[in-house]
Order: sequence, then structure tokens, then C-alpha cells
Amino acid sequence: MPKIFADPEAIVDDIIRDCGKKLVVGLPLGLGKANHIINALFARAVADPSISLTIFSALTLEKPVPSTDLERRFIAPVIDRLFGGYPDLTYAARLRAGTLSPNIEVIEFFFLAGRWLHKPYAQQHYISANYTHAASYLLTRGVNVIAQLVAKRVVDGQARYSLSCNTDTTLDLMKARAEGRTAFKIIGQVNSELPFMPGQGDLAGDEFHAILESPETDFPLFAPPSEPISDTKYAIGLHAAGLIRDGGSLQIGIGQVGDALAQGLIVRHRDNDQFRQILSRLAPAQAPRETEPFTTGLYGVSEMFFEAFLGLIKAGIVKREIEGVLLHAAFFLGPRSFYRALREMAPAQLAKIQMTPVSFTNQIYGGEDAKRAARVDARFVNNAMMATLMGAAVSDGLENGQVVSGVGGQYNFVAQAFALEGARSILTLESTRGAGKRTASNIRWSYGHTTIPRHLRDIVVTEYGVADLRGKSDADVIASMLAVTDSRFQLELMQEAKEAGKLPRSYAIPVAHRHNTPERIAEALKPARSAGLLSAFPFGTDFTETEQRLIPALQSIKEASAQPINLLGLMLRGIFADKTRADVREGLSRLRLDKPVTLPEHLYRALVSAALARTSGF
Repeated sequence: MPKIFADPEAIVDDIIRDCGKKLVVGLPLGLGKANHIINALFARAVADPSISLTIFSALTLEKPVPSTDLERRFIAPVIDRLFGGYPDLTYAARLRAGTLSPNIEVIEFFFLAGRWLHKPYAQQHYISANYTHAASYLLTRGVNVIAQLVAKRVVDGQARYSLSCNTDTTLDLMKARAEGRTAFKIIGQVNSELPFMPGQGDLAGDEFHAILESPETDFPLFAPPSEPISDTKYAIGLHAAGLIRDGGSLQIGIGQVGDALAQGLIVRHRDNDQFRQILSRLAPAQAPRETEPFTTGLYGVSEMFFEAFLGLIKAGIVKREIEGVLLHAAFFLGPRSFYRALREMAPAQLAKIQMTPVSFTNQIYGGEDAKRAARVDARFVNNAMMATLMGAAVSDGLENGQVVSGVGGQYNFVAQAFALEGARSILTLESTRGAGKRTASNIRWSYGHTTIPRHLRDIVVTEYGVADLRGKSDADVIASMLAVTDSRFQLELMQEAKEAGKLPRSYAIPVAHRHNTPERIAEALKPARSAGLLSAFPFGTDFTETEQRLIPALQSIKEASAQPINLLGLMLRGIFADKTRADVREGLSRLRLDKPVTLPEHLYRALVSAALARTSGF
């Protein structure tokens, strides 16, 4: 049985006594980090230079940090409400400040998107790795401690502990330990909010060396609120929903596009005529391939499990069982309502959701025949930042070497799409992005960094439609990509392709694809938005109603800020705007702008008033 501790300092004493002063600590990706244990280990290493501490992890979670005063007025109360009791990871703060002690090393193989750009230490100590390879890299570095958050349950008088949100690499490492290839100690920290998940991660106490359990070290889970789904992301999700085959298998990557895809599938299943009409308005020249409601249903096999999957199960879409299981996943993360739903779920229903090692979800090796039989007509849906006209995808970094996030499992799923019969990889991306005062295309002629090479090109989806690239010639691929490019950039990109000799000089973009504009997308979605089929938060949100109204208003201000003349115009409208309307009064009060004193506060008040009027349709 494990040793039981109530004090993090005491558990650190025990770790050093049993493992020595050379510590290689594995922390789970995302939610499952044992914050109090790693903070105590970090503090001890700072105080004692004779300790060598290596922290190997991924997706270090940090509270949002506002960049402007207006942003702070909005987000600070949200941070206090949702993250107030969450203990910050000390190593992250020191890493961000560039003040790590020389005896401490922090290595990550996946970043929270964009959070570690231009941070030299983090960039230099990043390891580019497929998710399935992370465990082997830990073994190579001699991991001797895993510090993980766990859920606890007492069964027949004996404590059992669940790896819960992070079976991903821990179960693969435990397999290596059982085979005698490594010897490490698992140190668990009990968290009362963590759902106890059944399956392979439900462990007896003797799998652990020590357990930290105390009311003083219990804390609210990191619970990022769901973000509103934009028209662009809804269009992408709806196009992707027209590619999912009934009776097949589904993997969805992290992000709002996943929520949009899930809601698109729900509309397809429950309001089939509306679904067809939406797609016909979005892409009149492109017939969707899969439009029928779900009779057989889908089986979920996804490295990440998030709230939208619960929506798909509830809607009767994810209902194809494999040996009694609806969904296999390797880690989860989500808002408070998601964790609560798992904690309160009936045992028989929860048993249909099985947390597994990432080696199970992300590859077909090991039990290959059974995986092939289960993963029929699989669709692997993941996000990219950019793509080239010849089908290469850029998902994790920039051409100057800066890492935005990481490869994660994207390559794993692309590889599966080519290895499994009937499977397809679907990479989604927004066709444009803001770049300072201008708009830039996310579809490029070429780019100096690649995550998925062009010889693995399959399906690319933007808000303007579907580009099916598999098995096509370069010229046909370029034509398909141009058809889903924003029309502001089509001619320039087409000319580059022609000058490179990759597209016939006589080629012209079909008329049906020359009207790829944000305005057309908004108009196409407007009827479904008005009918409540495509709400901003289809699976709920922790934002209040006032905050939900403020989010698009603040986004409107941010967009106007790119052009001073637009910002000035918005401000002038705000000076004369009706500030007596209830939504305006509530919004100004929430931002503490109802009684402005300083000049900046008066200016903010005008901007917010105008933005609220604009986004509310007044």
C-alpha cells in the first residue's frame, strides 16, 4: 500500500530519500499535474543546488493574462470566478520570467498555443515529438518519478485511485515498468473534483509509492470556459460534418472547430432538412457527401475527450459500441460543467467511456486486427494554422523555428487515415487571419515549415468548402485549394502557381468559387443562427449572459483597432449611442465603466457602447 501524506514537504522528503537527488519527473499533459507536489519539489531544488531536477511535461496550464486595460476589466472577474482557487505552477512562472536555477531543467513536447512564443528557454528546451513517442523519450531520460493528480474511491475497505483525465502516457510507462524496462515511483495527489473514471486507469493502491491527500492540498480543477463559435468556425465545422459517414469512427482535435463540428452533426441528425439547406447556402457548387441522419451511429476514438463528445452521446450520434464502449480516449480537459457531468454520470453510462493509453488511441500497432475491425470509415479531424497550395499543412510552428504548440497526435492520426481502409484525415483551417493592420491568407504558395508533408495530403476544409486532395496531381490539388481560398487572395496565389509552372496558364478559377468572402458566409449562416440551431455556445458556458454579449462587442473593438480611422468612427458613434438600454447599462457596469472618471474610461465607455449596439443589431 502507498505511504499517505498530508504535507507536500513531507512527501518531498520521502521522494528524495527513496530516489536520491537526481530527479527526472514526468508530469502528465494538461490537467493531471500534481501541482502541490511539483511546486514543493521545485521549491526544494531552488533552495538546494545539489538537487538536479528535470521536469518533463506538456501543455502546462496557466491562467489567462490580459494584455490591455479593457481586456483586464473583462477577464479579471472571470479569472477570479473560474480559476481563483487553482494553484499556479511555480516552474511556469519562473520559466516565463527567465529565472530558472541552473540545477533545474524544464522540457515540454507540447505548448499551450502561442503562450511560449519568443521565450528563449522554453523554445530551446522544446522537444518535437509525436504524442505516442513521448513516453519513450521519458524512458530514455531515466524518469524516476511521475507526479499525477488522481481521483480516489474506497471499495471493500480498500482505496483505489483513478488516473482519470490522464491515462495517456502514464499507462504506457507503467507497461514498460511491468516489463522491467524502467523503475520509477508514481506519486499521486488526490483531488476531490476529479472524476473517477473506470477502465485501465482504475488502479489499486499498491501501484503508487505515495499519496498526498489533504483538504489543504485539494483545489478546483483548471476549467477553461467554452469560447463562442464564430461564423468562420461554424462554416468549417458544418463542411466537416458533411464528411462523417454513418457507422464510422470519429476523432476530433482540440479547439472551437471541434465544438462546431459536433453541433453540425447534431443539426444533421435532428434537423436534417435544415442541415442540407445550410450546406447548400454555404457551398452551392459543392454537394456534401454525407447528409443522412445517424442510424448506426459513430464510435469515438480520440486522444482528447471534451464536452462536445458528451453532446454527441446524448444526441444518439456516438452510439456504435465496441465491446460495450462508445468512446476510447487518452486525456480530457474542459469547463466545470464537463467535470461535473462525469462525476454525476450513472456508472453504467460512465463505463461506456474508457480512458486508455495514447498508444491505443493514436496508433494501430498492438491489437491491430481488433483496431482495424473497430475503426471502420474513420474520420480524423484536426486543426492546422496554414496550408500550402500543394497540400502541405503547418500546424505547430513558424518558419523562423518558433514553436506555437506542438505536433501532438496530428501526425499519428494522419498516418492512421492512410493505414486504415476507408479512413480519411480532415485538416481544418480558417482561410485568413489578422496580421496587424491587414488580413493575411492562411493558404500560402509555400512556407518554410511543415507539420504534415504534401505526400500525406488528404482533405483540407476551410469555411469556403472541402478540398479533397488525396491521390490528385499537383495541378488538381492547387485548383482544389484555390477553390477554398478567400477570394481576396485567389488571383495572387493562382499567379504564383502559374509562374512556378505548376498550373496551366489557361486555368481560371470557376465562377462559383470567386465569391469566397466573410460576408457571404455570414449571410449563409444567418437563418440558422436566427433559428437557434447554431448558438455561440451549443454545449453551455460559464460566462454570464452579460459576458456573452460583451465578448463579440470586445472582439469588434479589437478588429476596429487595426485601423485607427475605424476605431475613431466607432468611438464617435459611441459618444451618441443610447446608453440607457438594459444590455448597454449591464455591459458598462460589468466593465466598471458605468461611472467613468478618467479620460481613458470615457473613451472605453464610448467604444463599448457603440460595439454593443453594433453586435446587438441596433
